[in-house]
Amino acid sequence: MSLEKVSEILKKHKRVETMVHGQSMPRQAIVETLVQRTHLAELHNLLQQLPASEIGSILDALPIEDAELIWQQMPAEKENDVLWEVSDERREQLVGEREPSFDESQMNAFELRGGKLLQVPIESRKDLEGVKPIWIDLLGASKAERAYVGAHFGLALPDPDDITDLEVSSRHLIDEDGQIHLHSNFLLDREGNSRSVPVAFIMHQGVLFSLRNEELPVFRLQRRRARTQVGYVTDCTDVLLDLYGADVEYSADSLEDIYATLGKVGRQVLSETISDTEAAGILGDIAEEEDLNGRIRGNILDTQRAINFLMRGKILSADQFDDGKQIMRNIESLNSHTSFLFDKINFLMDATIGFININQNKRINQLTVFGVVFMPINILAGMGGMSEFSMMTQGIPWPLAYGAFLLCSSLLGFATYIALKHFEKRPAKALKA
Repeated sequence: MSLEKVSEILKKHKRVETMVHGQSMPRQAIVETLVQRTHLAELHNLLQQLPASEIGSILDALPIEDAELIWQQMPAEKENDVLWEVSDERREQLVGEREPSFDESQMNAFELRGGKLLQVPIESRKDLEGVKPIWIDLLGASKAERAYVGAHFGLALPDPDDITDLEVSSRHLIDEDGQIHLHSNFLLDREGNSRSVPVAFIMHQGVLFSLRNEELPVFRLQRRRARTQVGYVTDCTDVLLDLYGADVEYSADSLEDIYATLGKVGRQVLSETISDTEAAGILGDIAEEEDLNGRIRGNILDTQRAINFLMRGKILSADQFDDGKQIMRNIESLNSHTSFLFDKINFLMDATIGFININQNKRINQLTVFGVVFMPINILAGMGGMSEFSMMTQGIPWPLAYGAFLLCSSLLGFATYIALKHFEKRPAKALKA
């Protein structure tokens, strides 16, 4: 459909250009320029809306003359992405020797030198030549970029967002080519916006490939450690285990933050009085921490399944097996903490709701007191409105009669109020006894 739209715009552009160019008229150059700009602007707007993959297919399908015209209207911010999508032959025809480049945040290659991970800058496809990495980290890579990197190393790299549709049993496997595939969720804990980020791992011929679409603190920590500590990793399996171990540590830090938040909430809940507005804020904080606690528990269980798969598959060396068991022990300790936090969250939730109920009961009690106090006064007011009252007060000046009636009503209401307070204090005294 997009190819048809582009072709139609190009046909109209050529047709009108031919008509205007073949006619003799005043200011012909100005008219011809305006006509060209109209169609080229339409083409430019269309290219801004189309994805890079679709534009690449259009450039490959059209004759070179049309492709060159389209390239001239290409938005500058899309040029690099489109170069990844077109064929090498068409790319050379359009831009010569210009190569599509990797953004700095999109691809990181790491070689093991002197017991440390050394980051190799990968800015273009030529930079991959001669590199012998043990870890390649792809962040937000496009389909064409994944395809090129996979073809260079002899494997197919998936989109990490697609792995969320897989069943849990299909997320850890060894295929017929001996490639190890692991699909896991890593925690991203940002204030007010914590979530799980899917990450795909593939171990192929001694190289670990990690694919994700969001930056994660765990990966930054791993890169920093491996660059500064000699012997921290020895192969790609060490890198994978350390990433899982760092994720467990990151989850533990998030649990500590939950403890701190619930401690503040607990001090508010255990105070003498809580208004309904404060209670609503407390419930919101508790719900947020409960959601984070549940996400942490789900992520560490996912990590537990991945480590179990590596240990059962006899993929780990003796030292790596011990590291895996240590990670499993850390996960077990975190599981007990998450269970405790769930219990504490439920207690604070029940206590907060109890305070809300107490506030409601206080308001209902106040309404009840007012109703009981004014009930005798209403009865007297009804009697005062009868004709018998005027007969009983006949001969008495009305200011004196109604003044006495008002005084009696006030005294009766006050006596009723005192009696209610007396009966409210009696159960409290009985409980103290």
